Amino acid sequence: MAEKLIDLKVNEYLKTLRSDAPAPGGGSVSALAGAQGAGLLLMVCSLTAGKEKYRDFEDVIKEVRPVLEEAEEALTAGIDRDTEAFDLVMDAFAMPKSTDEEKAARSEAIQKGTIASTEVPLENMEHALKALEAAEKLAGKFNPNCMSDFGVGVMNLKLCIQGAYMNVKINLPGIKDKDLAAELAKRADEAVLDGTGIADGLYNYAEDALDQ
Repeated sequence: MAEKLIDLKVNEYLKTLRSDAPAPGGGSVSALAGAQGAGLLLMVCSLTAGKEKYRDFEDVIKEVRPVLEEAEEALTAGIDRDTEAFDLVMDAFAMPKSTDEEKAARSEAIQKGTIASTEVPLENMEHALKALEAAEKLAGKFNPNCMSDFGVGVMNLKLCIQGAYMNVKINLPGIKDKDLAAELAKRADEAVLDGTGIADGLYNYAEDALDQ
């Protein structure tokens, strides 16, 4: 795409998403969910910081806010990075393959695109995990009027991790370097296990708090 997804209006983005274009797809949607999750947690921080009633939470807010800001920035960039990585693969498949040299160049380009299409969602998983780890520190130390926002933020980050995990998994078989593939798979497995565990615990905490 000539125009970045992040620069589109919401209705334009949704129109692009539902079209027959193969990208943006699940990877970009997952990154957007993660950026929304980190953004909601930053909103929770903003509605807690500077309030006399919650001054005991200031140190935690100061600790987690930079982590969440970094995650939000990285995941926002990840929306377009995921589609750009997919485009590398599509462009590679369109390369000529009439000669041995052309075939070799095409194969190399496909590998580069496939690796990028695996690494980008994996990095998005890891950024979302860092945001969830920050949310763990924030739990119980923010304005309770934001409890539903906290819970929705956490679940958006979980969606990011699980969705990006699927994009890692679908691309891994195409990587010829099996050592690299194994390393990326290990990182993804660890991130999805840790991330979903944290997210489920925090969601339960928020739900229980809303029931009281």
